[in-house]
Amino acid sequence: MESASCSGQELLAWRRRQLLRGGRAVDLDWLLAMEANLSWAELQRLRILPESTASLASSLRDLEKLWSVHLQNHVPLQHLVGRCPWRDLDLQISSAALIPRQETELLIDFALDCLQEPQAAGCAFVGRWADLGTGSGALAVALARALPGWDGHAVDLSAAALGLAQTNLNALTTSGTWQLHQGSWWDPLQRWWGLFDLVVANPPYIPSQVVEALDPLVRDHEPRQALCGGEDGLDCCRAILERAPEALSPGGWLLLEHHHDQSDQVLGLMRSAGLVLSRAHSDLSDVKRFAIARRPL
Repeated sequence: MESASCSGQELLAWRRRQLLRGGRAVDLDWLLAMEANLSWAELQRLRILPESTASLASSLRDLEKLWSVHLQNHVPLQHLVGRCPWRDLDLQISSAALIPRQETELLIDFALDCLQEPQAAGCAFVGRWADLGTGSGALAVALARALPGWDGHAVDLSAAALGLAQTNLNALTTSGTWQLHQGSWWDPLQRWWGLFDLVVANPPYIPSQVVEALDPLVRDHEPRQALCGGEDGLDCCRAILERAPEALSPGGWLLLEHHHDQSDQVLGLMRSAGLVLSRAHSDLSDVKRFAIARRPL
């Protein structure tokens, strides 16, 4: 797209016209930041000094075309731009995988916190991690960067998602100590069962009836197999937990993201599988969104 410059007054008038057509201001400002390289701070400056000049990495005409597709066809802006900021990363994004959500960033923080707990110090410097259902590779990239000496494994059933994950891992990591595997959950990793010290998963967890009621931005443009977790939303959690005691190392940690109303059920499934020290963690909205447990030592 062609770069352009305009006055702050012109840009703010253009922004008002776009919002009158529909959509959320936060989404339009995100588009300005990602596609036109106009930060929120710069937008605020233009409000104060509307006579000043704004330098844009994309013309207003091109931005308007993207905004029109977003409004008319309910296409996620991340798909139109092909990128998504997540933690300290700038991930490539496509319709092959779920768009990484902000709350999922916390899964990495909780995972790294587990390694600081008593009896975890033995694997704090070298170990083996896995990301089950890696999608875009967001979690795998974050783990590979945080644990560069570890042996990493990212799994997905979708070949297209694995291609996207490989692109992100190649672009954003330097350690090269990771591998990609196509298959269902633990199945491609059987060679290393009993050796995984840290495993994260953001599996499909939305009940099938709820999927149909999702916003068209999500329902019609993100992979159905990355959303639907079966009738009660817990099919994938059950599949992961069924094999977790065999696949985790003694003392190895498993962290799962789940639906907003599944905390008690997932913790119960963890205990039934024989995992210990199970506990819940909340997301940025104080909703119980994560379940953590470990294999007994």
